[in-house]
Amino acid sequence: MSGSNDHLDELCINTIRLLAADAVQQAKSGHPGMPLGAAPMAYVLWTRFMRQSSKNPLWLNRDRFVLSAGHGSALLYSVLHLMGYDISLDELRNFRQWGSKTPGHPEVEHHRGIEATTGPLGQGFAMGVGMALAERFLGVKYNRPGFNVMDHHVYAIVSDGDLMEGISSEAASLAGHLGLGKIVYLYDDNHISIEGPTEISFTEDVENRFKAYEWHVQRVNDGNDISAIENAVVNAQKETDRPSLIMVRTHIGFGSPKEDSPSAHGEPLGEEALSITKENFHWPQGARFYIPTNVSHHFQMVIEQAQQSEAAWQTLFHDYQKKFPAEAKELESAFHGDLPSGWDSLIPVFQTDDGPIATRAASGKVLNALAEKVPWILGGSADLAPSNKTLISGEKDQEKATPDGRNFHFGVREHAMGAVLNGMALHGGVIPYGGTFLVFADYMRPAIRLASIMGVPSIFIFTHDSIGVGEDGPTHQPIEHLASLRAMPNMTILRPADANETAAAWRIAIQSTSPVILALTRQKLPVLEPDQFPNIFEGVAKGAYVLSDTGSTPELILIATGSEVALALEAQLKLVNEKGIKTRVVSMPSWELFMKQPQQYRDEVLPPAIKARIAVEAAATFGWHQWVGDGGTVIGLDRFGASAPGSVLMKQFGFTVENVVKQAAALVGK
Repeated sequence: MSGSNDHLDELCINTIRLLAADAVQQAKSGHPGMPLGAAPMAYVLWTRFMRQSSKNPLWLNRDRFVLSAGHGSALLYSVLHLMGYDISLDELRNFRQWGSKTPGHPEVEHHRGIEATTGPLGQGFAMGVGMALAERFLGVKYNRPGFNVMDHHVYAIVSDGDLMEGISSEAASLAGHLGLGKIVYLYDDNHISIEGPTEISFTEDVENRFKAYEWHVQRVNDGNDISAIENAVVNAQKETDRPSLIMVRTHIGFGSPKEDSPSAHGEPLGEEALSITKENFHWPQGARFYIPTNVSHHFQMVIEQAQQSEAAWQTLFHDYQKKFPAEAKELESAFHGDLPSGWDSLIPVFQTDDGPIATRAASGKVLNALAEKVPWILGGSADLAPSNKTLISGEKDQEKATPDGRNFHFGVREHAMGAVLNGMALHGGVIPYGGTFLVFADYMRPAIRLASIMGVPSIFIFTHDSIGVGEDGPTHQPIEHLASLRAMPNMTILRPADANETAAAWRIAIQSTSPVILALTRQKLPVLEPDQFPNIFEGVAKGAYVLSDTGSTPELILIATGSEVALALEAQLKLVNEKGIKTRVVSMPSWELFMKQPQQYRDEVLPPAIKARIAVEAAATFGWHQWVGDGGTVIGLDRFGASAPGSVLMKQFGFTVENVVKQAAALVGK
């Protein structure tokens, strides 16, 4: 964006470096080495290329920047301060402190210019792939000749550590296959890891590795050569058919006594070393958080140029609205999270004759009904679409030749899939979903956790949710997974009992502003007919509800989720008719939603006076005692499964009417 002046450029770069070093020193905690070495590439990106505006940081067509090497957060905060974002010098002084806007690793704040929460290495790399996918899909869908209203790049700074993580390999392979030409990643190739030189563990040929992934790869041999960096970015922008990696040879802790030393990575320089560093950069010795006047003026010019770029786009979009009002309205609705009128009108209401039906199959039907009305729903599976039922009928595959496709084939790359979904959700304008077996949530857990931390509306579809998987055996049968995922803050998990609860669960997921997990069965389940159970749809939204009651104060409460709800209903009949035990059945598809309900409602569903309670779930019992209390029990599974038909396993592990009745009778003393 700005013109070149060697002395002024150097002064600006050194300002970024030393603001970051001062912030780390002030906090007595942090990572100064990466900012000292990588400041030139960040400066070039933000002043020469990034189309963004601190005055309107949420404009739809802004370039996205991801600091995948999130430990270098002081670098990002320093740049954002100079670029006019809502990060003051006081916030730099408050780096890594309680309540600050400058935490130790970047935490997504779009209005402050922070596009993603990063820190766990490789996640930012993969989320950028998701952002680029969203950009391309929306551009193909909504751009018109002369009106490229969605046309931006995704830039990132990635590190040796990012490239070592397996998720980056998965995401790079997918990005190359799909030809995501709007990706431009700068690799901070400083040859240093925490334990020493990278050669102790990382000697692969990165250049040829990425070429094999079908990436466009360039080298910049001197990380301080901003002309070379600029030329490389220009070349990367010209390469529209492949993602680009620019390998920039930098020096960690550049200009400090700790240059090229592992000790520069994760600890403050120290007062003496910081003083020497400032002397090396001809910086005022006594000054902290010093910004030369001409640097401030220069960045103000850059800010004004950025505003002009954003204003030009606003003019373009205004004309687009006049010429293509329907498309413009739809695009804005997609970004604002407004669902179109009648979005739920095609969602089926299942009847007894439609069953029995596995909840994964019901999910596929509901997904297709939603996708017909909401054209920005898109997603797929980690090579399990026929099993997960995640294909949108009649839609194209998302491929290089068909970038408007809504069916994504993520390949056997669960971890990258999770992060790519998060990147799409962060970008906005789409509702992303991805599917695999529940047991393979283990492969994508870091991405699921980041979705929860960021509060992004990624939808995770996990099928084959219990020992009902059957013959595939314990390696494919989730046991502890529901409990471990329920322990994750800010995650909503829904394990529906039948097709209609599945429809209700999808209603919740599609409107959610935070991540949702749908845990679905492989095995077929009877349909809970709305005429017989009229409170299904309202009840699922509350997380738990009274599905069936005896009409008077119960002596016993059976609480169940998913496939075990049908079992609880069968047991209720025997308990009432053969044992004379007044029994209530509570379906509890979501602990999280139930915990958000008023205490009065929770007490209505689970009256505190009723101590005889049995929870039934074909999974680990961990956590269930908060619902059954000291007077209740749990029929669950605290061991791994086995290989046998699902019906046999259910019987062998005690998920039978007879066992529920036996334990219930013992609990109430009858």
